[in-house]
Parts: sequence; C-alpha cells; structure tokens
Amino acid sequence: MSLTVSKLGLAAAQFGLDGMNASPRSRSPEIEARDILNIAARARLSVLDVSGVYGRSESVLGDLIPRPVSTRVCLAAARADRGPDFVEAEARASLRRLGLERADTIVVQSPSELFGVHGPAMWDRLLRLREQGLFRNIGISAHATDDPVGVARRFKPDIIQAPASLLDQRLLADGSLQRIAGMGVEVQLRSIFLNGLLFLPPDRVPAQLKGASGRLSRVRRMIAEGRSDPLQAALGFALSRTEASAVIVGVTSAAELSAVVAAASSPPPDLDWDEMAIDDPVALDPRRWVA
Repeated sequence: MSLTVSKLGLAAAQFGLDGMNASPRSRSPEIEARDILNIAARARLSVLDVSGVYGRSESVLGDLIPRPVSTRVCLAAARADRGPDFVEAEARASLRRLGLERADTIVVQSPSELFGVHGPAMWDRLLRLREQGLFRNIGISAHATDDPVGVARRFKPDIIQAPASLLDQRLLADGSLQRIAGMGVEVQLRSIFLNGLLFLPPDRVPAQLKGASGRLSRVRRMIAEGRSDPLQAALGFALSRTEASAVIVGVTSAAELSAVVAAASSPPPDLDWDEMAIDDPVALDPRRWVA
C-alpha cells in the first residue's frame, strides 16, 4: 500500500451505528461498519477517530474493530463544564466500551472548552491521564476562526486537528499549519471534503451557498479539464500537504471507503490548487449552512 494511503485516517462518526447518520441501505449499520473497518485495516489507515461515537455505539464499534488494534485510536474528551472528574470518568468508560486499555489520543472538541472557567481543570486532568499512560497524546480540534496557532502556543498539545481542503485553504495560505507543525505539534487534517460540497450537483447546493455557486462551477470545470474528478482532486490536494501527518475522512459505506482508497492510491492530478480556493465565509463554515 502506498505511503499516501497510509496517511489516511478514518472518522467513525458517520458509520450510522446510532441510527441517526446511516444512509438508506439494505445491510445493517453493524455489517457495513465491520466491512469499513476491515478495508481500513487492510489498507493500513493510520488513524481511527471515534469522536462522535458514544455509549452503546462505542460498545458495538469496540466489538467490530479488528484485533490486535494496529491503528491510532482517537476519542473525544467530554465537555469541560461537567467537571474534570466527569471528563476522566467518561474517558475511562469510553476505553472500556471500546475494549481498549489505552488509546493514542484524547481530543478536546473545541478550544472554547479550554478558555472557559472549567478549562484549566480539564486540561490539568488530561495531562494527568497522559502521564498515567491512558493516552499517548492530547489533541485539540480547532476551526480556522479559532486561531489554531495561538491555541497551539498557549496549550502546547501533541496534536491539532484542523479543517483544510481544496476549497478551504485558509490555514494553508496564511502559513498557520506550517507554523503549528514547526512547533513540533502534529497536524491532522479534517473536513477535507467540506461536507461534500464539491460533490453536490449545482441544483442541490443549499440556498445559503448560492453566492459561491459560480466559483464552485469553475472549480468543477477545472478538475474536469485536468482529467480528474472531485474525489481524486480533494484527496490529492490533502494528501500532498507536507504540513499534515494524517488526513481524516468520513464515509458511510464500505463502497465509499474503497473508492477513497483507490483514489488515494492514484498519482495526484496535475491541477492548479491555488486557483481552486474559495473565500465565501458561509460556504467555508458548514455550521452556518441551513439544510
């Protein structure tokens, strides 16, 4: 398997094990998730991010993960406002449900958790859990508007998870991710498909994003003229970023992951990446989209 494929990571939140995110299909979410995980294991994907998987879904996932576990498992920290004892209890409970004695990384889901009144106690507790060997790394998931460079300087985490994609190149263009990596902090890219925006046909683009529709059409045309497709272009861009050690993707089916692995195994297309960035603030922030 190529080095670029091994740079891929897998997000489990879209597996549909909770019945909320599953797409209509004849097979059960458990069978689909098992096949996804087996493909990931064969392809030697480097990271399994289980953030967004909770409770019973964690137990189901734990039963499905191929053993011995060869991938780096990342899980989400509980909210700071529940207190450090709750954060620790939930972390330990998640490990039990997943059938793990320890995991690679525990990830704070937003820098705002750490800047609140309960943030210092939460951070101290996570440092203690790392010292105890429950987690090898502490990570922080940040948006482009969170000043991830400042977050990295303030807390010195082991990992920063940040959004970057063919369409959203802000943290690459301004050098933020390069500066973070230069601090010795590992960078993991997420949201590389920008919620599938590049894959949507023009008539299905949300009304709030119509202002970016012309730019999106131009990007699609450039990809087609380069004899590529949106999936290969999105992966080629993200996997070629030297600032990042891992590129985390979300899939809902084994077929989708097979397509991702196949596209990642191909040479990256010869495209002008810089010309494909968009600057529409609504389009670049899925939190502002309305279904």
